[in-house]
Amino acid sequence: MSKPNINVTPLIDVLLVLLIIFMVVAPLKPSSFHARIPSEPIADDRPVLTHPDVLVVTVDKDLSLTLNGTRDLGTSNDAAPLIDRLKSVFAERTANGSVSGSFANSPDRPYSDTTERTVFIKAPRNIDYGSIARVVDAVKLAGAYPISLQIDRLD
Repeated sequence: MSKPNINVTPLIDVLLVLLIIFMVVAPLKPSSFHARIPSEPIADDRPVLTHPDVLVVTVDKDLSLTLNGTRDLGTSNDAAPLIDRLKSVFAERTANGSVSGSFANSPDRPYSDTTERTVFIKAPRNIDYGSIARVVDAVKLAGAYPISLQIDRLD
């Protein structure tokens, strides 16, 4: 009776094919990753002027809403005055031909016009999530795109 032996030829064939594949693919991997790093801020004592098209909705500690310093625009529970004011601002911008500098040609844009509709929402840290979510929904209902949360200089 002969002793059984293992045929290793197919195993060597597979290993050689894998070796060739890895030798071909290895030079194709990216060798570096390019990142744009912001520069150090310049020490300048002059006040920063905000762009006139910037819309900032501020939620105060008592849940009242302010749009660029204009008060009495409701609360987070009843944001109808804020919605009406934002709709009128967007209508004025559309009539005046105010074009968005960064999101006019965005494929995800839900509106056919190119009007600047960016809105920032600023709120203190101690306000509950539900109140901020209602404000975000109200701003979205008014026609804002995109909506951003302002995280610097929170009160």
